[in-house]
Amino acid sequence: MRAMAERTGTVAIVGRPNVGKSTLLNRLLGQKLVITSHKAQTTRHAILGVKSRPDGQILYLDTPGLHRRGDNALNRMLNRTARTALADVDLILLVLEAPRFTDEDQLALEAAATAGPPVLAAVNKVDRLKDKTALLPYLEMLAQRHGFVDIVPLSARTGDQVQLLEDRLLARLPAGERMFPDDQLSDRSERFFAAELLREQLTRRYAQELPYAVTVEIERFVDQGGHYLIHALIWVERESQKAIVIGRGGEALKATATEARRQMQRMFGRPVHLEVWVKVKQSWRSDDAAVVRLGYGD
Repeated sequence: MRAMAERTGTVAIVGRPNVGKSTLLNRLLGQKLVITSHKAQTTRHAILGVKSRPDGQILYLDTPGLHRRGDNALNRMLNRTARTALADVDLILLVLEAPRFTDEDQLALEAAATAGPPVLAAVNKVDRLKDKTALLPYLEMLAQRHGFVDIVPLSARTGDQVQLLEDRLLARLPAGERMFPDDQLSDRSERFFAAELLREQLTRRYAQELPYAVTVEIERFVDQGGHYLIHALIWVERESQKAIVIGRGGEALKATATEARRQMQRMFGRPVHLEVWVKVKQSWRSDDAAVVRLGYGD
């Protein structure tokens, strides 16, 4: 039964790369929505995650990590995406990692502090602190840097204090009606998430061998009743990168596509037939693209 007075609003999640923003969002939602890896800058898009509760609805906006490496077009685009996400939200959630506070943390704090909405700090990864006495001076340091409306230590990995964080976020949102149906998890399409899940496996499996610029395009996404038929393109910049993705005898690509298909089936709740191609396109503009066809059925 719903509460008489509901609260609804948007919370932008910001912070430096690899601080655990996406892991925290997945924990808050109670299921996987955004891709994660140990590689920084995994998140490229501002992704909306919808959490419906009996007493209201929180619209979480996950953003790319803010960083000072603006040496290429992709990094500049990611910074713009993160900053733009702060323009029209009700609350900003700044994610930090105890006991670290880097120049990029300061950059994220400055972006949050100058955006306008109130800022709440989530101090993540407290489960990794060997010396728990280091937490209190860290929290005191944060309080001196900015007038946060609240500071919540937590662990996105274990879930410790995450429910407390959500309660405090909702309490600071305005009263209002829900903006999405209770069973809707995001405003993004399944086609979008299919591309993201394949990109996640590329990021996880190839670590430093592939650049951030590798991308995935879904050419075909067809609902065939009992299952989805998905055709995906992996775009790389050089022939050497294509060889890395494919691997000897196609085994690397097969393993990548197989795990991506499993993740898609888990998210979509139905069987998936996935076919993957790898193409080379120099600087994403050349029409000279080599094609590799490797299909994986149910």
